[in-house]
Amino acid sequence: MDPSFWQALPRLLPDRRSHWVVLTGAGSSKESGIPTFREAQSGLWERFRPEELASAQGFEKDPLRVWKWYQHRRHSAERAAPHAGHRVLSWLEKTLPSLAIITQNVDGLHQRAGSREVIELHGSLHRSICYKHRHPAHEGWAQQSGHPKCQQCGSWLRPDVVWFGENLCQATLQRASEAAKQAKVFFVIGTSSQVYPAAGLAWMAKAAGATLVEINPECTPLSQEVDFFLPMKASVALEMLKAQLLRLGGQTFARTNQ
Repeated sequence: MDPSFWQALPRLLPDRRSHWVVLTGAGSSKESGIPTFREAQSGLWERFRPEELASAQGFEKDPLRVWKWYQHRRHSAERAAPHAGHRVLSWLEKTLPSLAIITQNVDGLHQRAGSREVIELHGSLHRSICYKHRHPAHEGWAQQSGHPKCQQCGSWLRPDVVWFGENLCQATLQRASEAAKQAKVFFVIGTSSQVYPAAGLAWMAKAAGATLVEINPECTPLSQEVDFFLPMKASVALEMLKAQLLRLGGQTFARTNQ
């Protein structure tokens, strides 16, 4: 890890007027055994392009096929367990005066690790809505066999995720943008930094004066532009961050509550 990051850490601590913001991507979930979006095209699904399974056009062509693929992904997410990095973020949320967690992931691992406030840019596999009117799914939809329909209008249910060609929920994007603009430190963890508008949040934070920290075992288009690049897995880097904060001890928590 970049030793200069540790040297800078005491001055980067948040307070009641500024906070830390974390943006997580597929690389973080991959540590828990969840394949990235395109890696999910395995076994029975390898003959399909992702665009055929994650678009309105694909759903209209074969809604049951799309539904089964997302059931497959949801079950994979349910079998996975949050890793140490997820747990550290939950700890930070409880310890620091303010922490915003933004994720491009749809697996719900942050919440299962104990994080309470998570801005899910791309939705969640664990929620469904109806295709026609976006009514929230009825209770018990996940336990139904076959492809359930909306109890209000009768249209097919679909996962409450953002598909190719769809815009992000504007209210959700607004929450993420506001958090980025108020960040003292903006952590980018396990993302490709190529998927917009999520990738633009780091630049938004930088323009507002934030320090950018990237955690990723691989370089991305953002790596040369950040203030600190930590070339390691999320679980390793975040456990080291927690250890350093605990090592700072009383100084850390006195400053974070000023």
